[in-house]
Amino acid sequence: MGGILSSLLGGGEAMAAESAEGSSESRVHTFHSANRWLLHFNEIKDSNQLLVVDFAASWCGPCKFMEPAVNAMSNKFSDVEFAKIDVDELPDVAREFEVQAMPTFLLMKKGSVVDKVVGAKKDELERKITQHRSS
Repeated sequence: MGGILSSLLGGGEAMAAESAEGSSESRVHTFHSANRWLLHFNEIKDSNQLLVVDFAASWCGPCKFMEPAVNAMSNKFSDVEFAKIDVDELPDVAREFEVQAMPTFLLMKKGSVVDKVVGAKKDELERKITQHRSS
């Protein structure tokens, strides 16, 4: 019934547009399952495309500070893949990549780490993304 009312009142289109706008705010893929992360990682690990992995935690102030900047970078660098992993949800993944502080950003190509930024360093992260996306 709500769908019928929305279409009669024009709300359906507005809701669809709003939903589309919301999804364009960020191209960061958030992973809540180690298996889903592994599937994604295996799909792109042979690619020369740059992957930026944001290791963060919900309680981490600097991580929250970086979130809008990372979302903006994900839109600015559309040729770069962005992923976010909560270290408390996926501690094994964080341990595998030897993450010891948050936020930690790993820049990867062909399944290997090519660079790393530890801490809330927006300018350094953007500079390294620019450097590695074209190399």
